[in-house]
Amino acid sequence: MNIDKYNAEGYYDPTAFEAMTIIEKEERALRAFRPIVYICSPYAGDTESNIKAAQKYSHFAVNKGYIPIAPHLLFPQFLNDADPAERKLGLFFGNALMSKCSEVWVFGKRISAGMESEIKRARWKNYRLRYFSESCEEVHR
Repeated sequence: MNIDKYNAEGYYDPTAFEAMTIIEKEERALRAFRPIVYICSPYAGDTESNIKAAQKYSHFAVNKGYIPIAPHLLFPQFLNDADPAERKLGLFFGNALMSKCSEVWVFGKRISAGMESEIKRARWKNYRLRYFSESCEEVHR
């Protein structure tokens, strides 16, 4: 982007130039780096609405400048959550992905058994935990 030091009338305008330069640098930095966050929300039970909620939470993370990792949107595509061995494998895979994330974002009031396991692991590994309501408002616990 080429930023002009002169305004539309042809006058030198250093304030606008500096402001636009800063905005351009911030946009370039945002394109260059986005931290990865682990999305922790319910899956089992009402899977259809839980999947839609996880998609909403992931979209929220993208809009905030993060790369979301939501294992419960990926692994049920090829692992059977009703099979205890495959569920255990999916949770193991999720833990491996969690280790690549800068933060763990927990969504909703209800903490499922799978979420509890993820939260315990995040605390044990001393990962940064952030809590959000179903409407994506940050809450403190």
